Amino acid sequence: MSSISIIGLGNVARALAARALAGGNAVEIIGRNPAKAEELAAALGGATVGTADAAPAGDIVVLAVPYAGAAAVVSEYGDALQGKVIIDVTNPVTPDFQGFVTPDDSSGAQEIAKAAPAGAHVVKAFNTLFSHVLAAGPAEGRPLDVFIAGDDAQAKARVSAFIESLGLRPMDTGELPMARALENVGLLELGLITHSVKHANFSLGVTMLG
Repeated sequence: MSSISIIGLGNVARALAARALAGGNAVEIIGRNPAKAEELAAALGGATVGTADAAPAGDIVVLAVPYAGAAAVVSEYGDALQGKVIIDVTNPVTPDFQGFVTPDDSSGAQEIAKAAPAGAHVVKAFNTLFSHVLAAGPAEGRPLDVFIAGDDAQAKARVSAFIESLGLRPMDTGELPMARALENVGLLELGLITHSVKHANFSLGVTMLG
């Protein structure tokens, strides 16, 4: 099992932490508000609480914060992230949900990777799953698909093993530039909510035929 540090105290952090603990992983919760971090860890049961200015204990560090602050968080930790696998779950969409705040030739994950130390490896994952869907887990007897992208094969293997421990199915899409495509999937889901599905109780995945 994996050792996970989750930076953030929102719905995605809660859903991932709960599933990670259920999967037998060691989980550390880190937030800028220590009282809220303690409260979340107590509600989950079994999670430890880290401090925002100390090195994350986990081998895998999940950035469960809004994209606007994600690169800054990575920069603040600096060399404390050396050797860590950093999971980027963000969707860097514009406020009107019509595009992205990232440069046209980049992605949120690639911008975050620029802020990370050379010995850390960024893997895009979980950005296509709504937090309540992630919390609910497998639907209609089939595991949810988690699309991942990253440049380091070993880092992706570690993230894939973590995903499997959650009862979910990792689907490798390629190297980190594929994060652009995955963030477009997140934008696609927002379009579906707005124009056709009208709710967020769904997930996108791969169905094998014949």
